[in-house]
Amino acid sequence: MEEDGIETNFPQKFRTRETADLFLVLILTLLKDGGRGAIVLPDGTLFGEGVKTTIKEKLLTECNLHTIVRLPNGVFSPYTGIKTNLLFFTKGEPTKEIWFYEHPYLPGAKSYNKTKPIRIEEFDVEKKWWKKRKETEQAWKVPVEQVQAAGYNLDIKNPHDTSVAHTDPDELLADYQRLMTDLQQTRDRLKDELMKAFER
Repeated sequence: MEEDGIETNFPQKFRTRETADLFLVLILTLLKDGGRGAIVLPDGTLFGEGVKTTIKEKLLTECNLHTIVRLPNGVFSPYTGIKTNLLFFTKGEPTKEIWFYEHPYLPGAKSYNKTKPIRIEEFDVEKKWWKKRKETEQAWKVPVEQVQAAGYNLDIKNPHDTSVAHTDPDELLADYQRLMTDLQQTRDRLKDELMKAFER
């Protein structure tokens, strides 16, 4: 989150204190027609509403958001456990369809961490798929009309995944509260580290 006042540098309809959202607006503003962009964004941006919806509408209207790579948990551990996504887009023409690719864990792996981070070689599967795109267990495409009808919600789950269990709402709420607690603790640790760095 940015400090109060930073958001006033942006047009009223895009004002928020969330860094990722402001950074996306800045990229969309600076990118020239034909320019290509790529950004790492948390899941919250994909399904968020309000200002996030306005920003996503701008993205899909002004750019061809052609690919979203959905990363698994733990990619940025220990700093955050929040799931993240890689968004790839080209400015100058509106989005017609979006390809999603769900990045898998290596066989036998269940998460990433500081001692076992994600490695660049693991993206070889995406590179191979990228030039000759087709639907697979990890890849699917969605027409932009479906995204617009869902209020610009880009949090579209893998339709090929049959392992998704329907969870009790109370369990989901408890998971959400744990996630928010973890997020606050991460923010507090980051703030402490920054304060120590500035005191030196």
